[in-house]
Amino acid sequence: MRSGFVSFIGRPNVGKSTLLNTLMTQKIAITSDKAGTTRNIIQGIYNEKDYQIIFVDTPGIVKPMNRLGKILNHKAFEQIDDVDCILFVMDGKKGIGPGDRYILNALKRVYTPVVLVINKIDQMSKEMLMMTIEEYKDLFPFSDIVPVSAMTNDNVDRLLEVIKKYLKDEVKYFDDSVVTSNSMGFMVSEIVREKLLNDTIEEVPHSIACNCVGYDEKNDIVNILVDIIVDRDSIKKIVIGKNGNRLKKVGIEAREEIEKMINKKVYLELYVKTVKNWRDKEQYLRELGYLLSDE
Repeated sequence: MRSGFVSFIGRPNVGKSTLLNTLMTQKIAITSDKAGTTRNIIQGIYNEKDYQIIFVDTPGIVKPMNRLGKILNHKAFEQIDDVDCILFVMDGKKGIGPGDRYILNALKRVYTPVVLVINKIDQMSKEMLMMTIEEYKDLFPFSDIVPVSAMTNDNVDRLLEVIKKYLKDEVKYFDDSVVTSNSMGFMVSEIVREKLLNDTIEEVPHSIACNCVGYDEKNDIVNILVDIIVDRDSIKKIVIGKNGNRLKKVGIEAREEIEKMINKKVYLELYVKTVKNWRDKEQYLRELGYLLSDE
């Protein structure tokens, strides 16, 4: 038995969460075309007969605009210590940006093997891919370089084989039946937030948070209550929609996915609350799980 921890790191919207889901062959993290979708540390536990890999998905690193942004950057950088391998994921289609250089400079202080994962190769020509490899290998001493497409599953098996080289432990950390260390309440909140992200305009997602404040399981039915936190009344109106249509649509989509996940009937209630500047308020950052009690 070989096991170990593998952390994803990279800019927002490069496909880290999609890659995690592809590696796990099931949905562990929510995905969206909006930047900054991942806000918490999400663990997926991958099992084979002789291997267990604990994947750690992190928030995308970006110049922080508020207290929440600083916390997310801190969370992401924390995950480059005490892991067996770091997957630096970049969007091959977009090429190198200032954010990539910033992260690579930070990675120079660690001794952990760093694998360059060039994602979205399904949208790249062979010439573009070769140019990207040449450009990146001069910036940092990567242990390996693996081009993949998380969307089409191209070369993902090769990435798994590369990761296995760096697993050092001989301990089984989780039972085979466990696929994520995240709580059910967290998963429910994330599903609701994903539906909102995919159904709202560009500036709205960054001001939305979801918090599961009730999860009551009774025989074959589960009663769930989720608060949707927004920072302005104008955003609240957008989230609710005309005659409540958007909130109803989000609720139906989220309920259907939750029912498939837990294989039980779900009664889901969504409430929208305005909390001005919640992203800078410590009390709400703690309640929403972005800050721990000792931070």
